[in-house]
Amino acid sequence: MKNKLKLASLAIVLSVGYSFMNEAHAQNNNWGEATKLEDAQVVVEKNRVIELPQAARNFEKFRVEQPEQGERNVRYRFIDYRLPSQDINLQMKVLTIKQDELTKLYGNYLKGGIGNYASLYLKGYFHNKRSDVGAYGAEVSHIASAKGPVDKGNSAVANSRIGVHGERYLKYTTVGGSLNYGRDKYHYYGYDPAYGAEIDKESIRQVYNRFAVNGFLHNQNSGDPLLYRGDIDINYLNDRYEMSERNVALKLRTDYSIDKEAGFHVDADLSFLSHKDSADVSRTFFKVSPTYERQLNAVRLSLGAKIAYTGDTVNDARKFNVYPVVRVDLTPIEDKLLIYAGMGGDLERVTLYKLTEENPYLAPNVRVADLNKGLEIYGGFSANIANYVHLTGRVAYQNYRNMYFYNNSASDSTKFDLVYDDGVTNVLNIYGEAVFNYSDEIRIGLKADYNKYNMASLEQPYHRPQFMSSIYGTYNFYDKILFNAELYYIGSSYGRIFRQDGTSVLRETDTIVDLNLKGDYRFTNNFTIFVMANNLLGKKYERFLNYPSKSINLIGGVTYSF
Repeated sequence: MKNKLKLASLAIVLSVGYSFMNEAHAQNNNWGEATKLEDAQVVVEKNRVIELPQAARNFEKFRVEQPEQGERNVRYRFIDYRLPSQDINLQMKVLTIKQDELTKLYGNYLKGGIGNYASLYLKGYFHNKRSDVGAYGAEVSHIASAKGPVDKGNSAVANSRIGVHGERYLKYTTVGGSLNYGRDKYHYYGYDPAYGAEIDKESIRQVYNRFAVNGFLHNQNSGDPLLYRGDIDINYLNDRYEMSERNVALKLRTDYSIDKEAGFHVDADLSFLSHKDSADVSRTFFKVSPTYERQLNAVRLSLGAKIAYTGDTVNDARKFNVYPVVRVDLTPIEDKLLIYAGMGGDLERVTLYKLTEENPYLAPNVRVADLNKGLEIYGGFSANIANYVHLTGRVAYQNYRNMYFYNNSASDSTKFDLVYDDGVTNVLNIYGEAVFNYSDEIRIGLKADYNKYNMASLEQPYHRPQFMSSIYGTYNFYDKILFNAELYYIGSSYGRIFRQDGTSVLRETDTIVDLNLKGDYRFTNNFTIFVMANNLLGKKYERFLNYPSKSINLIGGVTYSF
């Protein structure tokens, strides 16, 4: 509408201008004719409508046709651009990162040495190198002294061992075993030295032959919720006095995880033992121990029981025994501090195979019984300080039946009988250990074990000292020199000696303070020389009555690794 009004106004102005121009032109043509302006009337018509043709308008959007899809074969062209060769000798060394290599393993070594007391020291160990298929090896050992602390050869000793072992890694299980033979030769030299010239060396000689076979199967590396390990052990022992013992033992250890917080643990032991001496004795042993464990934040709770059976008849031994298993572990600081307390009991298998290793001077026809720990109440802690110091402490009050003790035989004081406390033996045990370990270079440790015995019928805990402790240390100087030292203390104990006239006397054994040193110097990765010094204080102390030990014993030799 505004456009139409603008066009109409323009037309009126043009019309008026055109009329005025014509009138002026006429006046100019008749300029002299008359000077009087005649009356005239101008009529302007406003009713005229100017009409413009209607413009064609297209409201359709522009369309862009999509190109047709076709095959696009992209071709690449690679041009090898090379710089022109230059006859310039650049004094440049390219630095590269050396790849880490596996440390060379020396799985085999031979060790030999000699010392005073006409001592011979031989050891050998042989093993395969790294393998993801299996492991196998063998070991030999012979340590002997042709002379001893009393009457030279009459107190000689020799210990020999040879064994093989191996295991095979299957997909989910590991199977393996070992076979060992040992021969131990001793002499009953606990007689009065004044009669040494009258004693024949062969008449006091004792020889133990030991055979041990083990086979096992386990899946402890499989990651399954049910982990198990099964063992079969066959041990055989005989001596020069027609004593023999056979023991076939089966063991099963299982762990089943319900989840990350709970699980079951079940142990089972079965043993069939036959002992032949002046009489044939069969001793059967069985024990099963189911336990439930639960983790409650920083607290771990263990509840269970032990059910055990023994075929012993010594001191009217209890056949069936049931012991509670209760333990509470508290971890206030994870991986740093553990505090625990509990109560329980146990039945421990005792064999001549073990006893003759502990005291080789046993008399014939001894009576062996399993050790019955009726009730034990205990508590302790384990702490790690700054990753260098490890502390362990434990206090326990224990009640035992058929706890064995060694006492000199009434018929021959050079041999020892097994004697038992007729009743319940109460023991207060306090144990502590502190270990400082710094970067595998320095290791220092201190441990102490105190046992207070309250006897029911025996006057003293024969040949069981109340206090034992040791201080030990190792120092590794740049993998070149390895130094070991141990100073240990064993308190005195008691034994009753029976005289030929029928009387007896209670005697106290020596308090033992012993210092042992060992040093290794590595010439190369293959050759090492070593020196061992035992009992440097030079005291011929008696661990068992009438049996003095060697004085200073020095052994030196060479080790070859390959």
